[in-house]
Amino acid sequence: MTGLGRGETMPLHYNGKNVEFARILRKNATPQEQHRWHDFLKEHAVKFYRQRPIDEFIADFYCHEAKLVIEIDGSQHFSEQGEKRDVFRTERLEGYDLQVIRFTNRQIDENFLGFCEFIDLVVEERLAAFGK
Repeated sequence: MTGLGRGETMPLHYNGKNVEFARILRKNATPQEQHRWHDFLKEHAVKFYRQRPIDEFIADFYCHEAKLVIEIDGSQHFSEQGEKRDVFRTERLEGYDLQVIRFTNRQIDENFLGFCEFIDLVVEERLAAFGK
């Protein structure tokens, strides 16, 4: 990031080529993704988006107001290459002053209520930090 002063972040943008792909991902969501969306994030107190293009990536879930990205990691994320991609992706998204939280499918399946409570807490903290 060049040309930005201390405390400034890059303006959020996206690769327009990912818009159609994100739409396809939303239409073909796994049962787990649908559960998280329909049973929690869709009706959250602050607006969340699913499969949201940001930069060259597509975030699983994104809350603009709290500047929060939630990533749900399936098995493809656990290889050495997958982990390197995740680190790169997280660093890029954090460059936009976004907080990136990662969960595995298994973590959420085994403790959905805990996932919901944790997200509520993080959203509340982020909103307070931004004076909202």
